[in-house]
Amino acid sequence: MSDCIFCMLANGEIPTATVYEDSDFRVILDANPASKGHSLILPKEHFANIREMPDELLGKAAVLAKKMSVRLTEAMNCDGLNVVQNNGEAAGQTVFHFHIHLIPRYAGSAPIVANWHQGVLTEEDKAEILSKMG
Repeated sequence: MSDCIFCMLANGEIPTATVYEDSDFRVILDANPASKGHSLILPKEHFANIREMPDELLGKAAVLAKKMSVRLTEAMNCDGLNVVQNNGEAAGQTVFHFHIHLIPRYAGSAPIVANWHQGVLTEEDKAEILSKMG
């Protein structure tokens, strides 16, 4: 997509701090990091979300997330790491180009990014969901 900022970043049309690149992906430092070392995995081809990603490319993204998580943890000497991937506005996606956040976490720093209120799985909800998921 010609107007997608992440397409432009992934394909080198806009200068960025690249930490890794191959034929399918570019990994960059986030311009608005949640923590020191916060990086984004961007496919070079445009896909709005995980549902649009071809299985093979999504598998490569997962392997790359693991590889970059190891590199980030070692390089940044962080105590933990969030791997975050949002789909849709209701889920917190703000740029509609598939991407994976790798967010190093340090003891005593800000709380984790993804948090939610824990509910209870009722028998009624369980039955409904299982019947729909078939």
